[in-house]
Amino acid sequence: MDHPAPTRRIISLTGKDALTCLQGLVSNDVMPLSKAPGLVWTALLSPQGKYLADFFVVNTGSDLLIDLPAALADSTVQRLGMYRLRADVTLTPSAIRVQRGLGTPPAGAFADPRHPDLGWRLYGDVGADQAVDWDAIRVTHLIPESGIELVPGDSYLLETGFDRLHGVDFRKGCYVGQEVTARMKHKTELRKGLVRVRVSAPVPVGTAILSDGKEAGTLWTQAGGFGIAYLRYDRSQTELMAGPTTLSVEA
Repeated sequence: MDHPAPTRRIISLTGKDALTCLQGLVSNDVMPLSKAPGLVWTALLSPQGKYLADFFVVNTGSDLLIDLPAALADSTVQRLGMYRLRADVTLTPSAIRVQRGLGTPPAGAFADPRHPDLGWRLYGDVGADQAVDWDAIRVTHLIPESGIELVPGDSYLLETGFDRLHGVDFRKGCYVGQEVTARMKHKTELRKGLVRVRVSAPVPVGTAILSDGKEAGTLWTQAGGFGIAYLRYDRSQTELMAGPTTLSVEA
C-alpha cells in the first residue's frame, strides 16, 4: 500500500490576514473557513484567467493549511508571497500529512468537495492511503488532475469543469483572473472542454486527437476503456482518432 499522498505538499497558513488575503487571490470563497473547520477546493489564476495551480484550503480546527500538488508547491508559495504585500500572512512548510480514502470517514476527516465519489481527506498523523483506482473515478466523473488535464499557463477553469466541481464561486468578490472567468461564464459559449470518451485501446497520455485529419483536442487520463479528452465541440461529432485508437464521445 502506498504512503500517504506522496505527490502532495502541505503548507501552513498563519497570521490574522491569512484568509482575507487568500480570498482576494483565489477562485473560490474561503471565508467560511474563518467560522468552522472545513475544506475548500480552489485555484490560483494568472491575470489572463489561466490556471496556475489548484489546491485545498483546510481548517482542521487547529491549523489552517494549503494542500497542493508537490510539483506546483514552490511556484505557488512564491506567487502567494508576492501577492501578500504587507498583509499579516506567513506561509511555511508543514509536517502534517494527508490521507485519502473511500467509505466511512475516520474522525476528523473532511469530504472531498469536488465529488462524493472522491471520498474523504484526513490531515494529521495519518496512516496509509487505501488502494483505490483514483484515475478510474476521475475518468467516470470528468475530474481533472494537475499536471495532466490541468496545464499551468494554458487551462481555463470553465473548460475544465471547476464550476461543476465546486471550485469557483461567481458571487464572491474580485480575485486574480476573475474578469476573464466571469466573462466566459456569462458572455461566451464555450467552444472547448473536457468530455468523456470511449477508447478502443489505450494510448500515451497527451496523444493528439484528430477529426477528419484536423486537430480536435488531446486525450488525457484513461481507465477501463474510457478517457478524459479535451475537445473542440464543433469537431466532436465526426470520427475521432488518437493515434491508432478510435474514440467516441459519451452522451
